[in-house]
Amino acid sequence: MTLPVSITTVGAACAHVLLTPDPHDKLMAARAVARGWRLGRLAHRFDVAMPDRPSRPAAPELLPPNRMPRRGKIGSERSRVAMLHALAHIEFVAIDLAFDLIGRFGGEFPTAFTDQWMQVGAEEAMHFALLDRRLRQVGSHYGALPAHDGLWQAAEETAGDALARLAIVPMVLEARALDITPATVERFEGAGDMVSGRMLRRIMADEIRHVSAGTKWFAWATNGQGLDAPNHYQLLVKRHFRGIVKPPFNDSARRQAGLTEDFYTPLAT
Repeated sequence: MTLPVSITTVGAACAHVLLTPDPHDKLMAARAVARGWRLGRLAHRFDVAMPDRPSRPAAPELLPPNRMPRRGKIGSERSRVAMLHALAHIEFVAIDLAFDLIGRFGGEFPTAFTDQWMQVGAEEAMHFALLDRRLRQVGSHYGALPAHDGLWQAAEETAGDALARLAIVPMVLEARALDITPATVERFEGAGDMVSGRMLRRIMADEIRHVSAGTKWFAWATNGQGLDAPNHYQLLVKRHFRGIVKPPFNDSARRQAGLTEDFYTPLAT
């Protein structure tokens, strides 16, 4: 997919991704926008407002988290399909989260911020493509099961504050994925699904870099405002995160991402 010739700025390009509802078209738009930026075809201007909500396909049905059906233990084929579908939905929403972050807040940061988050957005699109392909290999597809809308609720909660967005999305939600993915990999591989296990290991390696990007730019912005980064992170999480920051933590992976224990340990006590 190539970008429409009318799209010449980063702001317009990011809005284009968010307003593309079809999953395949969205991932192709994400790739086209990242490529257009890399090739110098998009001006570093933020002249288009981001939508309050992205356009969504008719399926999956979006439910509140407390109405989602239980997946059960991962040993059954049904539960593995449900887990793959849940992960595919997370990556689908992550495409929009990356481009909304750029389009909504990119003007507050140097161009290197756009460089890094364009790469993140392209990688989230690749993750979705991998998971959607895996779903089809096991006889399902994205949209076959309901999904919850909690990730975008976090985006709405932090729509007015770049630091809050960085704190909650990459530094809480994506960091939580670093905590739970190793056990998920073990469950898939323990059930004999080595293909899904390898795929999740690959995705996790990218997610460490995504958490690192969030931590890096959070530190850049807090330093610029004369704020103590761990203390301000804790304040923002208490103010904007509806869940609980709880152990066990994958301290090693978090440390690789620059998210050290002084950020999150006080929140878990």
